[in-house]
Amino acid sequence: MANSASEIFTAFVADLTSDQVTPDARVAVANALLDFAGLSIAAKDENYIGAIKAGWDGEGSCTAFGHDKSYDAAGAAVINGTACHGEDYDDTFEGNPMHNTTVIMPAVLAACERYGRSGDDALRGVVAGMELMCRMALVAPTGMHRAGFHPTAVAGALGATAGVGVALGLNAKQMTDALGVAGSMASGIIEYLAEGTWTKRFHPGWAAQCGIRAALMGQHGFAGPRTVLEGEHGFFFAFADHSIERDYSHITEGLGEKWWMENIAVKPYACGTMTQPFIDCAIKLAKEGLDHRDIVSIDCNVGEGTVHRLWEVVAEKQRPSTPYSAKFSGAFCVAVGLVDQAAGLLQFTDEKISDPDILAVAGKVNYVIDPNDEYPRNYSGHVRATLKDGSVREARQPHLRGGVREPVLRDELEVKFRANIAFAGWSDADADRLEKVCANLFDAPDMSSLKEFAAKA
Repeated sequence: MANSASEIFTAFVADLTSDQVTPDARVAVANALLDFAGLSIAAKDENYIGAIKAGWDGEGSCTAFGHDKSYDAAGAAVINGTACHGEDYDDTFEGNPMHNTTVIMPAVLAACERYGRSGDDALRGVVAGMELMCRMALVAPTGMHRAGFHPTAVAGALGATAGVGVALGLNAKQMTDALGVAGSMASGIIEYLAEGTWTKRFHPGWAAQCGIRAALMGQHGFAGPRTVLEGEHGFFFAFADHSIERDYSHITEGLGEKWWMENIAVKPYACGTMTQPFIDCAIKLAKEGLDHRDIVSIDCNVGEGTVHRLWEVVAEKQRPSTPYSAKFSGAFCVAVGLVDQAAGLLQFTDEKISDPDILAVAGKVNYVIDPNDEYPRNYSGHVRATLKDGSVREARQPHLRGGVREPVLRDELEVKFRANIAFAGWSDADADRLEKVCANLFDAPDMSSLKEFAAKA
């Protein structure tokens, strides 16, 4: 029988050496670690993290960032993955929206901390796990969302398995079995969109701990289907809309030559990925002198594939029921950009979703499906405001800032990191200390320096 897609992928990553990791991939991983660390610390005191901690009874030696208690590897992965993704400020992959770091980093770091692996093991594991998630995103673009699943959650379980498998030194057969096992662990529906509830927040953490469990099962001989990806009843049959054409060549073509994970985008705003270019447009108009009180109506040209997540149901999007719901409301995000000229952690609060100025503007925002929109290949924004005097003001953003067309600069990422550390109430000295740990982690002999991220004494 011909080798399956997962067998071809695992044969490559099982023999992956650090010499094969390109300079651009190393930069991407270094940036991802710094962003992950800051975001995990920033969310440490949020109520959803408290709920997960209270409901997790496993203890061990692994670090939950910002907390004084250590957990088993699965618990640390759940807490850190949920914290990193909780405010939707984490990085994303543009080929089809998927959050990679927030799944792979907590899984690999917890596994390496628990099993005494090196920084080099962690580096190779993170690269492998991110690469599989990116490649899975390209197989059936928009298909997972259309089927009602969160791509980060379902693909993340397999990506985390590959990452942990590489970090723990599984051979190709063990890793193929592990991926097969992970296919039956994958889960995560997007019904959170209805009322802005918390389930999306924990999807990456759950996928991360699935990866640890599946990798260990594969390591110890638990058999899983080798055709988990392309099989008749495999991953994409289960989790992707059947009307979307699937191209499994994306899993295997160019392995070692093309690293898709080099193109992971860093978010400038604390909200859904596809809203970001629209916020850029809104802030641009406000800085050019547009007074939101003069607006009669706003039209946004959007990609059809984003409507069910960002623009409908209109009543919920124009008056979000929770701060989390506001993060996935095109109308609210445009409004907060026009009124506050910002969309950071402080723009998605109970106070903001009740702000009469913001709600007045959000109620004037409509969407128009643009058949020429490039989504999901490219995320762009277009905002057109009609004013009381009949004049029209508009702005366009041709791509996602922080992405492949306009990458984030390292100093910009460091500013974001320090702002997140400060948001958590930690000092500049703490930021200095943690940034140094991040800079040296992948060259370290072990993961003992992760204890620096525990709660301050």
